[in-house]
Amino acid sequence: MSRISYLTIEGFNKLKAELEELKTVGRQEVAKAIGEAREKGDLSENAEYDAAKDAQGMLELKINELETVMANSRIIDESQIDTSKVTILSKITLLNKRSKKEVTYKLVSETEANLKEKKISVTSPIGEGLLGKKVGDLAEITTPGGVIQFEILNITL
Repeated sequence: MSRISYLTIEGFNKLKAELEELKTVGRQEVAKAIGEAREKGDLSENAEYDAAKDAQGMLELKINELETVMANSRIIDESQIDTSKVTILSKITLLNKRSKKEVTYKLVSETEANLKEKKISVTSPIGEGLLGKKVGDLAEITTPGGVIQFEILNITL
């Protein structure tokens, strides 16, 4: 059984567009590469043909993975989110108790996570440690660098 993925409508549409791109353009490019490699002669000793077939297998695997994610996804309506506690799609301002620095993250699904955009996955150690917490709560989060304490300063959307 596959896990349910919770996505925003933007995240779902992005996955849908990526899947469509892979099914159309991606498959055409792989088919073209296989055709060109076939024209080069003996397939048993043709490295280009083997590489093109491997690329086709990887493409089909990626398509299958995206289809599975989309089939098991649920779209979240941001207007229904409770901001009294940390949930998916919450924007949380935290105070790192060790470094005394404030940082703001948005909790999103695994497929939408992007650290450059300050979007972290709810399944990451920090995301899991923050879920359910309220403003003023301390979250002790075990990271590869050790245990870090965060104080929740603010929760918004």
